[in-house]
Amino acid sequence: MTLFDWLIVIIPVLFVMGMGFYSRKYVKSVADFLVAGRLCGRYVISVGDVANALAIIGLVAYVEAQYKTGFALSFWNGFAMPLSIVIALTGYCTYRFRETKAMSLGQFLEMRYNRPLRIFAATLRSLSEMLANMIMPAVAARFFIYFFDLPESIGLFGCQLPTFMLLVVLVLAMAITLICCGGTLTLVITDAIQGMFCYPLLAVMIVFVLCKFSWSTEIVPVMMDRVPGESFLDPFDVGELRDFNVFMLIVTFTTMIVHHASWIGAGITSAAKSPHEQKMAGMLGTWRNMLGLIFYLLIAVAVIVVLNHGNFSGEAREIRTRLSTRIADGLVEDGALRARLVANLRDIPEQKHVVGRDAPLSDRSNLDTVYLDTAHRTLLENENGNAVFQQFRTLYYQLMLPVAMRELLPPVILGLFALLMVLAMLSTDDTRIYSASLTITQDVVVPLCGKPLKPEQHIRVIRLVSVGVGVFFFCGSYFMSQLDYINLFVTLMTSIWLGGCAPVMIFGLYSRFGTTAGAFTSLIAGMVMAAGGVLIQRNWADTVYPFLDANDLAVAVGNALETLSGPFNPWIVWKMDAVKCPVNSYEFYFLTMIVTVVLYCAVSYLTCKEPFNLDRMLHRGKYAIDGTKKYKLHWSLREFFANVIGITPEYTRGDRVIAWSLFGYSFVYSFCLAFLGVLLWNLFSPWPLEWWGHYFFVVQLAVPLVLAAVTTVWFGVGGVRDLFRLFRDLESRTSVNDLDNGVVEGHISLADKVELEAVDQGGPEK
Repeated sequence: MTLFDWLIVIIPVLFVMGMGFYSRKYVKSVADFLVAGRLCGRYVISVGDVANALAIIGLVAYVEAQYKTGFALSFWNGFAMPLSIVIALTGYCTYRFRETKAMSLGQFLEMRYNRPLRIFAATLRSLSEMLANMIMPAVAARFFIYFFDLPESIGLFGCQLPTFMLLVVLVLAMAITLICCGGTLTLVITDAIQGMFCYPLLAVMIVFVLCKFSWSTEIVPVMMDRVPGESFLDPFDVGELRDFNVFMLIVTFTTMIVHHASWIGAGITSAAKSPHEQKMAGMLGTWRNMLGLIFYLLIAVAVIVVLNHGNFSGEAREIRTRLSTRIADGLVEDGALRARLVANLRDIPEQKHVVGRDAPLSDRSNLDTVYLDTAHRTLLENENGNAVFQQFRTLYYQLMLPVAMRELLPPVILGLFALLMVLAMLSTDDTRIYSASLTITQDVVVPLCGKPLKPEQHIRVIRLVSVGVGVFFFCGSYFMSQLDYINLFVTLMTSIWLGGCAPVMIFGLYSRFGTTAGAFTSLIAGMVMAAGGVLIQRNWADTVYPFLDANDLAVAVGNALETLSGPFNPWIVWKMDAVKCPVNSYEFYFLTMIVTVVLYCAVSYLTCKEPFNLDRMLHRGKYAIDGTKKYKLHWSLREFFANVIGITPEYTRGDRVIAWSLFGYSFVYSFCLAFLGVLLWNLFSPWPLEWWGHYFFVVQLAVPLVLAAVTTVWFGVGGVRDLFRLFRDLESRTSVNDLDNGVVEGHISLADKVELEAVDQGGPEK
């Protein structure tokens, strides 16, 4: 990194932090801190989400997966496209949640159920969220250590401090500073500014990769160079690549439906001017994501090509040697063993793999194999060699990205990529910390207080809780810095909440029969089943199976499992195994969702004494105290398609153009032509492998690039306009409502209590 590269990073970041401090002057109430005064337009939310959608851990995970699978598996994502379109166009869950005016998940739960459930569910969710996300600063810190080639420790005041720890502190300090400035209002403003920075940065990186690598002579040949069954291009030739079947698709579709509202409730989900603006912001998200998806795709392509094409064999050897020796330096404690390992890795010669002449690569035999085998053989000289090698291999694939990009990018471009990663880190970390802080404060601390907090006290509590969550994240990042069990860890932690929250949220928004007893039953059952399922899988080989075998139960349980799974074979196959649990994580997850939905409905049916007043919670009908008009759909033949995609009379002409354009691109082009048409064609007349290279160029690159060019200008102009409008509206407010603070009494928000009770008592309808 040159001085100019560092200036490219530092100056924009300082500007973002400065705007965070500037936003403090507009925080005049709890509602400003929690939901930005509900004054945000659709574009300021959408542009801000550009930065939120980018995350270092997300990019690392994406590159790691693409390095193993290529393009082929992404074709099958087309099955989920119609469902995602319906969700976006109808505003499924998000529209109704915004209608409740709830500032947090718990406020909605108390309005719909009661206060004990609010506290229990919020505690469950915040604990799950914090445990799952606390390692994100560690991932970012390790990324920057390898990308900037920083030393393992830095001398400070005569002491040698771990660089990793210092970076984690810096990452968390920046995020918490923005949160404490103005909560949601600050995050909306700074995320929008970061989003505006991200658009040109993404464009520069995309242009660089396209100019650096030839699609026809470098990218496609590398993708074609795979053994049968592990194709990176042909989606019909991936049988040996990884498990992929109809049941996995069913689980994916089910999750999209039942868990769409499971993480809802952060400040931005209620920050729009109206439910319609919130819905339009979500709809625009489909266009917003295009540039980011192309960026992720091309960064993965760049890493794959530079490490596997013969034209870059010299760079590939430098990347692999630097990566593997750096991991060895930080991982192996025995000095003599570490020296032997580093020497052995450096002795590996350059590999000149020629596509078409040499044997095609595979998951078991590829250009990384010699480095991993060398590390494994050397580490086995120690008694815990297998465990250390497992960490080595995980770090090798997860830190391949920063080392490769450092070698690949020239000056200036290197600084721009570093800036993009810093912005992605900042926008992600502050959002995750604030989400947990908001849930804890609004849904645990405030309800437990004996008396309502004054606005300044309320905001102070949120800030203090945010600092506490930051300390929690620091401890988690420091002690969970090794990455070998991240997937298992995250799955276990998120399942604490996701196990049983789906029916609580969905039926809470859409049904009148759901009860508090049903909600408690679902949450507790889901928590126990989900955590129990993961623990069974984790301890199957060393605890569960030995117990069954010792008590002569293995055969009987195996026969029962085979009988139960028989009707679903080959999609579900439960066969007793001494090493691997017969029921995989998808199957445990699906069973948990089914059981919790059944329990919620059954218990609610048995305990429901009278229907819940859903109209009052959603401010509909006579309870529309804000003057917003509610429209009923008329299912005439003429209006059928408009109703299906969610168009109502409140849509302006521009809104209709956006909705129909999204429907045309997503459903007609992407699903019907680019997916369904191609699928049917290949079922009757399979394409040659070269055709798939052309297909992915057109569908995943060329067409999205054209649309991204349009939306970059469109969203940039709209974002600047909405950001200035937000400042103007904040400045022109004449009054604030101190009762609008998330407190609920008698299933009604305190801010609406007087007006809604007057309607119930026969007052004038609004």
